[in-house]
Amino acid sequence: MNSVSFDTRTRHGATFSNVVLILVILFLFLPLFVIITYSFSASKSMEFTTFSLKWYTQLFFDSDELWSAFLNSAVIALSSAAVATVIASGAAIGIMWYRFKGRQYIQILSFLPMVLPEVIIGISMLIFFSAVRLPLGLITIFIAHTTFNLPFVYLLVTARLDEFDISTVEAARDLGANEAQSLVKVVIPSILPGMLSGFLMAVTMSLEDFVITFFVSGPGSTTLPLYVYSMIRYGVSPVINALSFVLILSIMLIAFAMRRFLKTIAASS
Repeated sequence: MNSVSFDTRTRHGATFSNVVLILVILFLFLPLFVIITYSFSASKSMEFTTFSLKWYTQLFFDSDELWSAFLNSAVIALSSAAVATVIASGAAIGIMWYRFKGRQYIQILSFLPMVLPEVIIGISMLIFFSAVRLPLGLITIFIAHTTFNLPFVYLLVTARLDEFDISTVEAARDLGANEAQSLVKVVIPSILPGMLSGFLMAVTMSLEDFVITFFVSGPGSTTLPLYVYSMIRYGVSPVINALSFVLILSIMLIAFAMRRFLKTIAASS
């Protein structure tokens, strides 16, 4: 009797979980399918008429300003993510393994950019750049994005370091390796999956950021989110739908490739 009741509760619980899962998936992915569908419509309105590729043609051959904004976003995202990965990885190693005065305060401060609203970070950055008389432009966006990405990379690298076996470093030191050699040949290869994951997250956070970029951008430093926002203000162009599908497809391909690559590295480390 108890077994039957338990099986009934389990079956009902599984059914409810499946319904919730389906609703969440629809909530997350249905807007993407709508965007993709209307990117192939010949009409500018939100009504699918006939199948057409003219918005993709306009995207690739008649959208120089858009691709210029995308290039700015890509350069800033890759460069800021790379710098943030190096700084955050070094900070994670130092904070996790070394004991020094103020260590706990540094750990708390390192998470502030993650928990503070982006509006506050953007205003603070704008005040700082104005105080040091640094002209707003791509450099200020790069500095702001690097600062904003640091805690995300730090968190992922720290999680990887928690699983790291310190005895491998001790074995390397016993075999004659100095501290720098142990770091380069033992530690970094072991935490590389965490560093790459942090790098990819930083790239994503930088590419989609609008609020901070809005405050610290200047003339000639328009990024893709800023350009899309300026287009939407005058009406939604189907070119944005085409661009969205291209970005979604590209991100999916990169994610699948990096997933296999990270699994290979994790298995060999």
